[in-house]
Amino acid sequence: MTCVRCRVSGRVQGVWFRGATRREAGALGVTGHAVNLPDGSVEVIACGEAQAIAQLKTWLWQGPPAARVDDVSCEPVDMPPPADFTTG
Repeated sequence: MTCVRCRVSGRVQGVWFRGATRREAGALGVTGHAVNLPDGSVEVIACGEAQAIAQLKTWLWQGPPAARVDDVSCEPVDMPPPADFTTG
């Protein structure tokens, strides 16, 4: 089980990015959260199998149709995996 913290920047707020991320994470069996940050970016915590995390990281570069992703930066984070995936 691996956990990462990703910051996604671009036009990622107000375009259903968090909800779409929750749906994609659920399909991959990934837990964590997606929350809007004050600077206009979205923080994604993702915990799961390495292959599922890699797939979600690839998806974050695309996001939902209305999004425009300029950057995704991820780093490993040491934390207990959450039970589910939430949006805040």
